[in-house]
Amino acid sequence: MNICILQGKIISKIEYKFIINSKNKAIAYFEMELLDKNIIKIKAYNDIADKCYRILSTGNEICIEGILDTNGEIEIQEIYVL
Repeated sequence: MNICILQGKIISKIEYKFIINSKNKAIAYFEMELLDKNIIKIKAYNDIADKCYRILSTGNEICIEGILDTNGEIEIQEIYVL
């Protein structure tokens, strides 16, 4: 596992879905533009997915702590709105 801390701006709509028959019950996906203009895909599960859906929107500046997975996506462990 690779732990990373990223800061940037949300550039896509937050997609929120429920998952049936899985250890994770909810998932949220969105894209984030980093300070160096790279775009990265972000995902969150369960309580963090709920928090993302409730408080975030396109254009928000955020800082996240997460784990880089094998698909090149970041799984959020903690999120901060700037």
